[in-house]
Amino acid sequence: MQLESRHDRIMGEMQTDAQSDLHTPPFEADVLCDNADDAVAALIARYQSATGFLRERFQRYLNGDDIGVQRTRAWYPEIRLTIHSFAEVDNRLSYGNVSSPGHYATTVTRPELYRSYLREQIALLIKNYHVQVTIGQSDTPIPVHFAFDDDNHVTAGDSARLEQPLRDYFDVPVLATIDDHIVNGTFERTLGDALPLAPFTAQRIDYSLARLSHYTATRPEHFQNYVLFTNYQFYVDGFCDFARDCMRSGDGRYSAFVEPGNQITRAGESAPHCGALPPRPPQMPAYHLVSEGGQGITLVNIGVGPSNAKTITDHIGVLRPDAWLMLGHCAGLRNTQRLGDYVLAHAYVREDHVLDSDLPASVPVPALAEIQVALQEAVAEVTGLSDYELKRVMRTGTVATIADRNWELRDQSDPVRRLSQSRAVALDMESATIAANGFRFRVPYGTLLCVSDKPLHGELKLPGMASAFYKQQVDQHLRIGIMAMQTLSQMPPERLHSRKLRSFTETAFK
Repeated sequence: MQLESRHDRIMGEMQTDAQSDLHTPPFEADVLCDNADDAVAALIARYQSATGFLRERFQRYLNGDDIGVQRTRAWYPEIRLTIHSFAEVDNRLSYGNVSSPGHYATTVTRPELYRSYLREQIALLIKNYHVQVTIGQSDTPIPVHFAFDDDNHVTAGDSARLEQPLRDYFDVPVLATIDDHIVNGTFERTLGDALPLAPFTAQRIDYSLARLSHYTATRPEHFQNYVLFTNYQFYVDGFCDFARDCMRSGDGRYSAFVEPGNQITRAGESAPHCGALPPRPPQMPAYHLVSEGGQGITLVNIGVGPSNAKTITDHIGVLRPDAWLMLGHCAGLRNTQRLGDYVLAHAYVREDHVLDSDLPASVPVPALAEIQVALQEAVAEVTGLSDYELKRVMRTGTVATIADRNWELRDQSDPVRRLSQSRAVALDMESATIAANGFRFRVPYGTLLCVSDKPLHGELKLPGMASAFYKQQVDQHLRIGIMAMQTLSQMPPERLHSRKLRSFTETAFK
């Protein structure tokens, strides 16, 4: 019994097909690998074989061929290994080690997309524990919807063409088996199950990859390891200008710029050479300044509100980025602040409550030193201020995130008291959510906000009142975020991925 055998138990309640009635790919024996390259190659071959088989059978289904006598099923590939010793390994790195001996496993999807990630994680385990890894077939079926790439989809119209329902022939996504129990630390192991090797299962990853394409209108492979989130179009416009300048100049740092609709402009070009504008604007458009090895920068306009912030980070988290930062506007809560001042968050008050079911509000979300230093140094570099003079334009302090944008219209006495007691210096609707999900997913996080109004002091965000502020400060704020990300991308992973984000019993994969 492997890690995700719960899926078959659930499916068994829904389906009565005997194993002998299944139409499956040809049997492939397990492969034992003593190096990461061979392991990844075996994963790619197995995944391509399984998904290719499903696509071929699905086409026969659409053609009305006689496949009704059998259900079709293929399974995700799986990585398995066994650790026998309690011997200590170099655990200065926050990943690449396990908490105890045992049998470990994880299902794998899209291994070509995750090639570098898988190679690094597997190589660390082979090196640290002097073990071989087994690549084999899991017992988790691949839903037919997830066997297709971004250019081809299974739609309701496809199955509507035939009288027999799609799920009579194929496995389809079952939400009861797609969850965050592993990454939330609520996974309960059943006797005989392997311990989780990675924070997300294959089905959970496939679900998010599909949602990413939907929300951002860009493919998952374009996402970079360093992600900026913003809540204003001003930052998008500035980022696009910066990216196009990089493409025209061909400075060598970035190789391509990808916009919604997978429009790709390569270095040395002045316009996209492929892709097209999406037929309608995506909900949270993404823009990717691509560098070798995914070391570039992605910017996502998440719009307003903690729900959007949770939604997009829930899905980007499966890509295992190296850092994400929130750049946005906020309400300044102190009389000494001015419009245009910066706030570097070193603590968060989570009044939004959208993550309470996954991460209790009582759990502290700490500031990460590497992120804080990179942001502060970037502010100093861009503003030309340093040391004590930097306090003229920036405060470090607690940022509170709320879900009600019009909180000012209610009785203010209670929220203002809580904000004062928390020592909050700024209020917004996204930052604590993004930081909390970074904490939950073990993705290094940070926040740098810009004060755009002071509701407690009569300076409201109204048309015309802050136009000079926007024109002067937005470009500077964006440059700070880009510079911070460039600094972080130069750090070795052992410095950036903090052990303070890891729990008592962790997965070996980051």
